[in-house]
Amino acid sequence: MAILVDKDSKIIVQGITGSEGSFHAGQCLEYGNNVVGGVTPGKGGRTALDGRVPVFNTCAEARKATGADVSLIFVPPPFAADAIMEAAASGIELIVCITEGIPVAQMVEVKAFVEKTGSRFIGPNCPGILTPEGAKVGIMPGFIARKGTVGVISKSGTLTYEAVDQLVQQGLGQSTCIGIGGDPIIGTTMKDLLEMFENDPETEAIVMIGEIGGSMEIEAAQYAKEHVSKPVVGFIAGQTAPPGRRMGHAGAIVSGADESAAAKKKLMAECGIRVVESPADIGRMVKEALIN
Repeated sequence: MAILVDKDSKIIVQGITGSEGSFHAGQCLEYGNNVVGGVTPGKGGRTALDGRVPVFNTCAEARKATGADVSLIFVPPPFAADAIMEAAASGIELIVCITEGIPVAQMVEVKAFVEKTGSRFIGPNCPGILTPEGAKVGIMPGFIARKGTVGVISKSGTLTYEAVDQLVQQGLGQSTCIGIGGDPIIGTTMKDLLEMFENDPETEAIVMIGEIGGSMEIEAAQYAKEHVSKPVVGFIAGQTAPPGRRMGHAGAIVSGADESAAAKKKLMAECGIRVVESPADIGRMVKEALIN
């Protein structure tokens, strides 16, 4: 069992006729996904991916024709906020936005709108979701992962791949890997996903990769202390970042003492999370946690 997506998910790709959308939709299709359609305004009636996928003008048309329940978004930043809200308004249950560079002010509006519709939103500025041997909704390389029982939650796309590789080196597979995005305003949080993995009977351990800046890791750690019975291994990126300087992701800036790597690691450890100093230790620590 996995969370969020599986082999039965029906996926549409918003922006499928662009270079990024076309390439990654093809990769998802090759992984075995049900990519049932694409959406590009003004190009409805055409096909994409060598005629294998129909293109629609709107999400509503695509959902009505295909029964899609997942939307994967590769729409350029100036139009991405509207694309997310269009997917939510059309009743798509799960929306995954890969687009980077959506203005924060627009994301405030998007987050409030999506929450009213009841859709689940992942991202933006994220690598998406990968359920090994099930579904690949995003840009994660499917070949690096293997099916198993470790859930992975990460703000960082690159560190998601690193964690998966470390787990595989220890002989451990993954139930579902989720990149939640590193922007200040995102949809689904670490706490939300901890709850899902806790309720997933086939997930035995959880990896949680955070960054400096914001309070999401602190809220997740406090939730884990009270509600999560499975071992959680944590890592915080940005340990050597100078105070006040934005590092990589838009949300990775320390504006208060509690948002530093040291403060987050300390609180996570106090909440029972096994904190590692290097991502190279993630696999080993998860294996030890499962044995003990």
